[in-house]
Amino acid sequence: MSAQTIALVTGANKGIGYEIAAGLGARGWRIGVGARDQQRRDTAVEKLRAAGTDAFGVPLDVADDASVAAAAELIADRAGGLDVLVNNAAITGGMPQTPTTVDPDTVRAVVETNVIGVIRVTNAMLPLLRGSASPRIVNMSSSVGSLGLQTTPGVDMGQVPAAYLASKTFLNAVTVQYAKELSDTDILINSGCPGYTATDLNGFQGVRTPQQGAAIAIHLATLPDDGPTGGFFDDGGTVPW
Repeated sequence: MSAQTIALVTGANKGIGYEIAAGLGARGWRIGVGARDQQRRDTAVEKLRAAGTDAFGVPLDVADDASVAAAAELIADRAGGLDVLVNNAAITGGMPQTPTTVDPDTVRAVVETNVIGVIRVTNAMLPLLRGSASPRIVNMSSSVGSLGLQTTPGVDMGQVPAAYLASKTFLNAVTVQYAKELSDTDILINSGCPGYTATDLNGFQGVRTPQQGAAIAIHLATLPDDGPTGGFFDDGGTVPW
């Protein structure tokens, strides 16, 4: 692999994903901008390049096997390898999502993108990551998926988005299992919570900027070799499971 660090960020055409790409690109890294929409992907790449980032577009639908396989081939051809994977792409499935009224099809769609999509992309990229000297995987989760916080008296987590919340709990469990399986490798994998960030995912109701929301992913993507793995973190430190 080249001396330049290579990263793939899924859902990188806007919001937190774009700011993760920008933040890592500012470090001199080469960034694969993963996104489904060609126009938005091309626009993001152009904007990143204008800011000095060595960026290239990666057509990527995390819910499609063929798309993910093609993305892995493209990265191998264009970059020669991969050092960091940031699984950022996610959907909410729309609101409201109370457990008693949520459509099972909504749950399936959310889990397909937010959990199975992460597994699909991670497994496709693992052969490339194994060739890196300091491979990192960051799964963008959310504190709403914390069972510890959800069950702590006096802690108000807001509305109950049953499908989205459960998908993040599921994602955290998957992160732990990857860390266990990969414990004898150099791969560090962690979940990160961006906080309540203003993006189109929540109708821009969040109180943090996308740049602030990207900070935890950038931190976890740049962990030293003796850094943690199998953890759940936000800007304040460890988040309860």
